[in-house]
Formats: sequence, structure tokens, C-alpha cells
Amino acid sequence: MAIVLTSLTLIVALGLAYRPLGDYIARVYTGERDLAVERGTYRLIGVDARSGQTWQAYLRSVLLFSFVGVVIVYAIMRLQPVLPYSLGLDAPSEALSFNTAVSFVTNTNWQSYGGESTLGYTVQFAALTVQNFVSAAVGIAVAVALVRGFAYRRSGVIGNFWVDLVRGTYRLLLPFSVVAAIVLLAGGVIQNLSGFTDATTLAGAAQSIPGGPVASQEAIKLLGTNGGGIFNVNSAHPFENPAPWTSLFSIFLMLVIPFSLPRAFGRMVGDDRQGYTILGVMGAIFVASTALLTWAELAGAGAAPQLAGGAMEGKEVRFGIFGSTLFGSASTLTSTGAVNSMHDSYTALGGGMPMLNMMLGEIAPGGVGSGLYGMLILAVIAVFVGGLLIGRTPEYLGKKIGPREIKLASLYILVTPTLVLAGTALSFGIPGIRSDVETTSILNPGVHGLSEVLYAFTSAANNNGSAFAGLTANTPWFNTALGVAMLLGRFLPIVFVLALAGALAAQDAVPSTAGTLPTHRPQFAGLLAGVAVIVTALTYFPVLTLGPLAEGLAR
Repeated sequence: MAIVLTSLTLIVALGLAYRPLGDYIARVYTGERDLAVERGTYRLIGVDARSGQTWQAYLRSVLLFSFVGVVIVYAIMRLQPVLPYSLGLDAPSEALSFNTAVSFVTNTNWQSYGGESTLGYTVQFAALTVQNFVSAAVGIAVAVALVRGFAYRRSGVIGNFWVDLVRGTYRLLLPFSVVAAIVLLAGGVIQNLSGFTDATTLAGAAQSIPGGPVASQEAIKLLGTNGGGIFNVNSAHPFENPAPWTSLFSIFLMLVIPFSLPRAFGRMVGDDRQGYTILGVMGAIFVASTALLTWAELAGAGAAPQLAGGAMEGKEVRFGIFGSTLFGSASTLTSTGAVNSMHDSYTALGGGMPMLNMMLGEIAPGGVGSGLYGMLILAVIAVFVGGLLIGRTPEYLGKKIGPREIKLASLYILVTPTLVLAGTALSFGIPGIRSDVETTSILNPGVHGLSEVLYAFTSAANNNGSAFAGLTANTPWFNTALGVAMLLGRFLPIVFVLALAGALAAQDAVPSTAGTLPTHRPQFAGLLAGVAVIVTALTYFPVLTLGPLAEGLAR
């Protein structure tokens, strides 16, 4: 009964938000008027808000802004001892500072450190929280640029990155985060600058309990599908996630913008049915994934899971199995990476599901922006496949999908699998690195150790940030290799997305004919879902058989 009520509450809340929020997002990025604070920001950074950018100029702006962000975050972390509210903590190492700077700028928020024992409050709110806002705004901006590619006709521009960035931050992420933070404060999430408090536990042991500006960072961490937490155990910590209803509210925050973006897409291309099709595919994959993960944990083999009514290892009794698996699915099917349970402690097959969620490309519904443009790339592939089946030049939303478009879409698809598989292979294929990985990083040797490393590179390359907790990643190899995977996994796909947007925007509209493949009907939705699953299965199935599948079938 609790599962049904929780599911219905979430579905109703997302359903109520879908239309008004989607319409609002569409107005944010299509409106002509600028707010006073936006005009002031444009003057400050020297931007003409009325000038459009080609896809090349748009890309240069994305890369320049992100590069400056990496430099600033890295510098703030290295200067931590001289900053106020440093809590007496030393500066993180060069490798860890690089990894963390890249992680937050790419919206990955992978953390190779214990949050409360490594970073002071100034670094948290001046570096990391700022990137939580702007990295999420970058993702939405890129998605909007691709949507304009479908909507524009014979245009040499796809919008203005700086305008999209500012509007997404000021009009969408900032006000909604303020409201979310107030709700979290009401639920018991802390917000202070009190530092550490010494306390004596019930068992008589001494413990140092941290405080921190948690509610403000928690709100944008979830709403922007970021994932980095102030505390090492993330949303399993009672200061971040005090109760079952705040956990459900956290899930809502992760899903509300990504699930509303298809509505904005439909409004911007002038056909709401297209948005419903994308939403339907996202929702079907989400439900299927959550159901499979919940089944795996409820059916956990062994005497202890059977006595507990399911696999409760690594899960908070406050949330139970479904509260944990629903959160785990939401965080790995978006690019959030927050956790309220330890994925490393899931059953073998259950632990494989969050990994598979990320391998899908985090498209159901995906991160803010990245989920929508990832699904639209798959829609281009699906249209191409459909065109081959009926013997016609494929078209999507009135745009021909020719050799250039399909090459760009294919390159997008190939980026993350290449990074995941190459990173995992190098970790075990180079003797010196393998020795360090096996003796220092892997807690559980054998098949599960492979899963830990595979999960890490899957999380990094897909801009997720969650981890199998058994892996010690604060080593020179993982800090560097995962940092490179996060950079390439974020920006190479953006290159191909913006190039595709430019190619589509330059085209004129192609009138529909009797042979045009309808892309708003259930048949196309099924084709799109099939393409998403089959591409993933063919790419990752061999390595999955060496990790979670081998471990699960052996029991």
C-alpha cells in the first residue's frame, strides 16, 4: 500500500507541474523582454542580448565559460586555508582539486572526498553551489539550442548562449531553489555556519558533528540534477534528508524540470504532441527501471534479506526498500548522482540497474537539459531507422536527416561508451595502474571489484556522480582519469549537439506527405524506446556479463 501511495503522490505532483512549468520554461527562452537584473548582467559582461550566435560561436561561449569555471573552482579550493569559514581544513591536493573542479563544472558532482572533513563553508557556497546553478543552466541552454535547430527555418543562428545562461539561472533555477530550500528547512534540513559541535553518543563515544549551509545547497543540488552533497553519505544523512517525506520531495525536485522539458520542447516546435511522445518514452523507461530495481531488492537472496523482508543492507530504515530504490532510480536516470542508500550494498542484479540507468545515457528523464537533448539525438537515430524501413529519406519535425545529421548523432552516441570502456580497460590493462587499483582502490576483489570500477567510469562519463561506495577514488589515477572522462563526457557530446542544431537550423521546412513517418504516435514511441534500449544492450552487454550479471547469476 505504501508503494502505491508513494508512487501516486509522485506521479500526481509531476503531472500537475508538467504543463505550467513546461509552458513557463518555453516562455523563458522565447520571450523578447529582459528583466532589469538581466540587462545589468549583460552590460557587466559586455553582451548584446539581441544578437544571435552561430553554433560555432555558441559552442565557443560554452567552452570559454566552463573553462573559466574550472579555473575559479580550482583556485578557491587550493586557497581554502586562507579563506573565511575554512574550519581549519587544509587545501585539497592538486589532483583532487582538479577532479572536483571538473566534476562540478560538468554537472557531474563526483566526489572523491568526504565532504564535511575536506571542504569548508566558503568553498561549498562560493565555488560548488555557484557551479550547481550555472552548470545546470548550461545544460538547459544546450537543449534549448537544439530545439531551436528544429524550430528555426533557414537560420544561421541558434540563439545567444549568454542570454540563455542568464535567463535559466535568474528566472528558473534561482527562484525555484529558494522555494525548495524553504520547504527543506521546514522539513528539518539544517542551514547554519556553526562549524563542528562536539557531542557524546548514547554509547558514550565522542563525536564531532558538522553543521553547514545545507538546505541552500541541497535545493539546487537536486533541482539542477547536480548531486554533490555537503556530507559524505549524501542524502542518507539526517541533516540533508531528515524524513521520508523530504526524501520524496527530493525525488520530485530531481524529476520536475527534466520531465517538464518535453512540454517546453513541444511548445517551442509548435506541436504539443511531440512533447507527449518524448514524455511517454521517458516515463515508460523510468517505470520499468524502478520496477526491476525494486523487485531485485525485495527478492534479495539469502537468509538475512528474507528475514528482513528484502535486501536492507546499506539502506536507511527511515526510507525502506522502495523509498531507496525509487530515489536510486531517480538519481541515476537523471544526472543527479545523489543517494539516500549505498548502491554498492545492493544485490548484484540490483546494483546493476543504477549502472544500466546511466548507460542508457540518462534519458529517462535525464539531467536538466542533457536528458532532453540526449532523447532528441535518439529520436534522430530512430527516425533514420524508420526511414530505412519504409525506403524514404528520414525526416523529423520537418527537417531532413541526411548524412551530416546522422553522423553527428552517431558520434554523440559513441562518446560515452568509448570513455567508459576505455577507462575501465586501462585501469586493469596497464600493470602499474592495475596493481594500485587492486591494492588501494578496490575494497571487494573479484567480479564486484570490476563492477566498482565500471560504475565509476560510467558515472563520470555520463555526468552522474554517484558511486559504488567500496571504491577508493582519491588516488592520482582515478582523480586524473575520471576528471578526463568527465570533461570529455560532458563537452564532446555538446559539440555534436550544437553542430547538429546548426545544421538543422540552416534547413528549410519539408512539407509532410503520405510517406512521412509520424513521430507523435505510439508506434514511433515504441521505436524510440527500442532504439534506446538496443543501442545500450549491444554496447554494454559484454562488459555487464563480466560484472553485475556474472555476480548475480553466480548466486
